[in-house]
Amino acid sequence: MPFIDLESNLPESTFSEDFMKKLCSKTAAVLGKPEERMMLVVKPGLPMLMSGTCAPCVILSVSAIGVTDTAEKNKEHNANIFPFLTGELGLTEDRVMIRFYVLEPHQVGKKGTVMSYL
Repeated sequence: MPFIDLESNLPESTFSEDFMKKLCSKTAAVLGKPEERMMLVVKPGLPMLMSGTCAPCVILSVSAIGVTDTAEKNKEHNANIFPFLTGELGLTEDRVMIRFYVLEPHQVGKKGTVMSYL
């Protein structure tokens, strides 16, 4: 169950339902996970400073079990997600950052238990 968190100083109107569905589909495909297991949260309109400027920017955090645990995997994920974000949001490469976090099954709760017991 991947968790995708997008934080941005772009206005809420930038992140339509269509954009959210496309981002969910893209990240699910890149991570090799089914879309119905994805969890996406978008936090727009945040006060943000990146590289010394408050120009429009995005930080995407990807937390997942078994697919974000090596530099090689994350390099490939980044190469596939990054162009989507720059293209869809009209941002230059220096205004997008992606962070990857490793989750273990016991760190994710669902249906009253943890993923290691499902």
